[in-house]
Amino acid sequence: MSKKVMLIGAGGVAGVAAAKMCQNPETFGELLIASRTEARCKAIKKDIEGRPWYKKGKTCTKIMTAQIDAMDTPRLVKMIKGFKPDLVMNIALPYQDLAIMDACLKAGVSYLDTANYEPPEEAHFEYSWQWAYRKRFEKAGLTAILGCGFDPGVTQVFSAYAQKHYFDTIETLDILDCNGGDHGYPFATNFNPEINIREVAAKGSYWVSSKAEGAKRKPGVPVEYKKAFDKGFWVETAPMAIKREYVFDQVGKKDMYLLHHEELESLGCNLKGIKRIRFFMTFGQSYLTHLKCLENCGLTRIDPIDFKGQKIVPIEFLKALLPDPASLGPRTKGKTNIGCIFHGRKNGKPVDYYVYQVCDHQKCYKEVGSQAISYTTGVPAMIGAKMFLEGKWTTKGVHTCEEFDPDPFMAALKKQGLPWKETFKPVKVP
Repeated sequence: MSKKVMLIGAGGVAGVAAAKMCQNPETFGELLIASRTEARCKAIKKDIEGRPWYKKGKTCTKIMTAQIDAMDTPRLVKMIKGFKPDLVMNIALPYQDLAIMDACLKAGVSYLDTANYEPPEEAHFEYSWQWAYRKRFEKAGLTAILGCGFDPGVTQVFSAYAQKHYFDTIETLDILDCNGGDHGYPFATNFNPEINIREVAAKGSYWVSSKAEGAKRKPGVPVEYKKAFDKGFWVETAPMAIKREYVFDQVGKKDMYLLHHEELESLGCNLKGIKRIRFFMTFGQSYLTHLKCLENCGLTRIDPIDFKGQKIVPIEFLKALLPDPASLGPRTKGKTNIGCIFHGRKNGKPVDYYVYQVCDHQKCYKEVGSQAISYTTGVPAMIGAKMFLEGKWTTKGVHTCEEFDPDPFMAALKKQGLPWKETFKPVKVP
């Protein structure tokens, strides 16, 4: 039985999610793509309908477009009520998460996003703002699925799968995100430049279960998580201060740096026996040199400045100068490799487990006109929606991906273009 979905956003990830929904018309009967600029929505629609795999006629996913400012809650509520979707997918900016969640509650529709809320005036993201909606969604009989991209998203599903099948307790988890692609530009970001630069420029942090030098607890944890989460601490580091080398399958040796990432926060609550969680992402020296120069020039600032009598935000101006990530598809060659390394115990014996996914930029472009960064986020977003619409992920309230059954999601990854690999050989990150 096909369902109706409203997708908010018209960037590279939204384009992939829309395309993959149209490859599954038995689940996704009608799709409304809405964004501030409707022309971008129409461009996605035109591209999908011109693809050789797009099924025309009665069996196709019917695509519609609309213009909406996601921060205009009354109008958004009216649009949702008019379309009557079974699910609203938020693939817009994380600044808009709370406004869209408010609209979903008022319209009585369930919700899914790919990144947690971040206030526009501060380069800081955490789950507390969205976790605060849990009781309201439960009372309304609605489901909110948070962070259903790859990381966060698939990395949490990997964690739930590991915990369900291979471990009694998981003691350490290292999440490794490697992009081995090359787009040929001196400097460009593979997803929204504003969000990407804010994330990279922020302080790093990792989660540990016992008090360490410089460690602190995280405030704002819901009551139902507090007992588990109070066992752990955050250790902050200077931006890009911790560097490691790693040899990635099908990519090779890369430099990777410790960052703060949102899934560490929820996994610290939900993994049994966890003692440490870290997140690493690869960066080339050219990217880091350009970023440092931009920082030194003040172009990564997020506070408004006066320019010729107008208020502008430097990082928003920089975003307008940089290549649109959605345009990188035809230029980007190489592969990504994203995965999770677990160490723990099963039946009293030590267990090592590594699960990861390798994605080819050019194969993604050939299929849906996207580079692999957008593909590896958009496909899981579609799968999360599919899990909900098919009744496999429907627990009421606000939840992250590791709180649902991982098995149907893991099976869908292989069918929908993101086959994963696993190994039980010892793999360590210093």
